[in-house]
Amino acid sequence: LIGLVFAGINGTMKDVNEAMFQGAKEAVTISIGLISVLVFWLGLMKIAEQSGLLSFFAHLFRPIAKKIFPEVPSDHPALGYILSNMVANMFGLGNAATPLGIKAMEQLKKLNGQKDEPSRSMITFVALNTASVTLIPATVIS
Repeated sequence: LIGLVFAGINGTMKDVNEAMFQGAKEAVTISIGLISVLVFWLGLMKIAEQSGLLSFFAHLFRPIAKKIFPEVPSDHPALGYILSNMVANMFGLGNAATPLGIKAMEQLKKLNGQKDEPSRSMITFVALNTASVTLIPATVIS
């Protein structure tokens, strides 16, 4: 708002309008590019899920996850969400991994007795999710 007032006073409103439209055009171009890559990788992720590849990776990493999250029972849904989140992050699908991470935190909060202070597992999950290992960096590829 201050920029518009300043442009009106200095008589540079034409330049501001051009910059706004150019910025909007660039935003759309970047968004379309990122959306197309994200849709491609989400499609591959869906194929991997239906083919059992994600289940394989989740099964492969279950022993590691049990050591990292000893408080989480093996049959609890939180562990499944955690493993799915980790696998999605490994494939560079941060946006696809986000809902899984939210569900994992909801389940971990239930395990924590709905307390406001985080459990050790919740803190560990946030740290791992923040510093996730990426095998296929979809965003960098785009």
